[in-house]
Amino acid sequence: MIDLSKLTAGKKLTSLEKAILQYFVAHIDTVQDMGVRAVASATYTSPASVIRLSKKLGYTGFTDMYYSLLPMIKKAENNSNTENETILSTDFKSLIKNCSYENTQQFIDNVLLLKQKYIFIYATGFSQIAAEYIYKKLLVLGRKAILASGSDSVGVFENNLDDIGAMIVVSKSGETEQVYRKLKKAVDAEIYTVAFTKETDNRIGLISDLNIQILDIHQLDDRNMLPNLFFPAFYYPLNPLSNNT
Repeated sequence: MIDLSKLTAGKKLTSLEKAILQYFVAHIDTVQDMGVRAVASATYTSPASVIRLSKKLGYTGFTDMYYSLLPMIKKAENNSNTENETILSTDFKSLIKNCSYENTQQFIDNVLLLKQKYIFIYATGFSQIAAEYIYKKLLVLGRKAILASGSDSVGVFENNLDDIGAMIVVSKSGETEQVYRKLKKAVDAEIYTVAFTKETDNRIGLISDLNIQILDIHQLDDRNMLPNLFFPAFYYPLNPLSNNT
């Protein structure tokens, strides 16, 4: 059973749209041949509802949704030996996108060179493990940092806004609501923001000043049950930076 909660996070789908998506996923081998009208008929909806769903998910239409979801669904269905081999055979040079020399320099200038103000680090769930690594790494480098998660009081962030010079968030999905809300407040306060997210467009990445996108080979694995390169992969850009401080 494929859990689609990460895919739909922040999209505010209606129960009807969720039912269409569930049907779409369950019949991924036939929906393309069926077409919009047949899918609408099978789900007791209208073609407009199907198209509206695709737009809400960020696709241009029915066909775009099909070709975007197909590889993710097929990969999630074949989650045994093939996936383990995928991890072992992954080209590590392809793990990180948008981590060019210019972006690395941005990270150094706007985060690592901060000395008077705090670097605020925020994440929830599994991403907290990654956030804690960044926090401890910054402390070792002599930087002032604050680490917080979803279980902390909102005051940890809001009562220190004037002393925060940069904010780093980690969200594999790029759609975690708690992370998005904190990041949006930082953006509104004109604080420099960095987001570590998956490699496809997401809300958190779109509003951050610097979005470091990392390959997620199991995009529909909402519960992080499968081997995943996301968390260890993002340490890479921090390594060269420590040599420049």
